[in-house]
Amino acid sequence: MPHIVILEDEPSIAESLIFVLQAESFSTHWESLASKALAYVREQSADLIIMDVGLPDMTGFEACKQLRKFSEVPVMFLTARGDELDRVVGLEIGADDYVVKPFSPREVAARVKAILKRVRPAIAASDLSLINASLPAPEKQREFIIDSERKTIHYYQQLLQLTRFEFCLLQALVEQPGRVFGRDQLLTAVGATADAGYDRSIDGHIKTLRAKLRAVNAAADPIKTQRGFGYCYQPEIH
Repeated sequence: MPHIVILEDEPSIAESLIFVLQAESFSTHWESLASKALAYVREQSADLIIMDVGLPDMTGFEACKQLRKFSEVPVMFLTARGDELDRVVGLEIGADDYVVKPFSPREVAARVKAILKRVRPAIAASDLSLINASLPAPEKQREFIIDSERKTIHYYQQLLQLTRFEFCLLQALVEQPGRVFGRDQLLTAVGATADAGYDRSIDGHIKTLRAKLRAVNAAADPIKTQRGFGYCYQPEIH
């Protein structure tokens, strides 16, 4: 039974989320203070955190930054602010989704299922079978080695330090060499929704990924831009 931690200071919102999530067979734990939620996650296992941005003791953004120092548990932000900048900031510090209030608790539950399906290989195995079938054997894939269970990617035998969003983005590209992905397709591939308003943030993540790859091998350029269409991974030819 997946365990969901709810960090929300408005009891009515928390109670509605608890009701819907438990009806979908999730177990839940509710905290109204970020400090208590962080302490709880340090001691207890959690499969996902639903985190309000506006909290009494610190912002959700700051809480997420502290969380990422010791855990890669998926995070979904809840906020009354719908500015694109807030959405981009949330994703860049390691969030997996962003829901603007007012929202439907059932929509939140559906998004929780989508995130868990993506990040838990045992659940997502059937959906990823076609992608895995096309993945080159590790010994032939000199540039990238992906460990889906440990959520790590090695590039020329060097471990890349990636956010969760960057990991999923690079994995989607590398596992389908030569395929050109549009921004909407990349958002779908990483488990975000194309109508969430942050499709342009894909460009920023690609720029960051390229910088991290160049730091390992300045001569290589594995992520190609197809102008007017999107991005693709082009393996190095030996």
